Amino acid sequence: MNTHLDHRNPLVFDTHELGRRPGAMQRLSRPIDAPKDFGLQGVIEVPEGAPVELDLRLESVMEGVLVTGTARASAKGECVRCLEPLGLEVAADFQEMFSYPDADDRGRARTEPADDAEEDEDRLFLEDGMFDLEPVLRDAVVLALPMQPVCQEDCEGLCSECGVRLVDEPGHHHDAVDIRWAALQGLAGSIQDGEKDEMSGDAPRSAHVDEKQEK
Repeated sequence: MNTHLDHRNPLVFDTHELGRRPGAMQRLSRPIDAPKDFGLQGVIEVPEGAPVELDLRLESVMEGVLVTGTARASAKGECVRCLEPLGLEVAADFQEMFSYPDADDRGRARTEPADDAEEDEDRLFLEDGMFDLEPVLRDAVVLALPMQPVCQEDCEGLCSECGVRLVDEPGHHHDAVDIRWAALQGLAGSIQDGEKDEMSGDAPRSAHVDEKQEK
């Protein structure tokens, strides 16, 4: 198999030093820059280029290299309740097997093509002794992030009527008006306005006519 992995990519790791002797182990620590779309887009994610600390353990086994590790980074997003910006420290744990392309599930050299092609599609393989950690790391970070991040557990969100952030104004409320009484309130208001007009001297014309006739 001809490799297409670039050893200069910080998420590509070389296992030649580890070797293929079962039981051999290697520990690695590497800082990297977060790739693009590293998280839940539009919800919370590790910004592109943000520092990510990787701690890895590589173990040589019969069928390949078992990679176990943790990625630590700072994610940013917004609260799903009040829409305020928030930050979150994330530690994503992962473990993945990268199989030798020339070995079967028992670690023996393959002499015939695998019968189950679909199973091979789900497996990750070493390419010229190297593996790309990015897809594994991306999945681990997504699983470690909250699907509905909140700025604080008791965040009450926004007022549905005026949009004010409720946690900033304890006791905030609006007087509720029953729509069934809205028409009666309007009628009462118009009656009160009519009474005010009469009291101010703006009486109906018929009243003025009657006064003239009496005189």
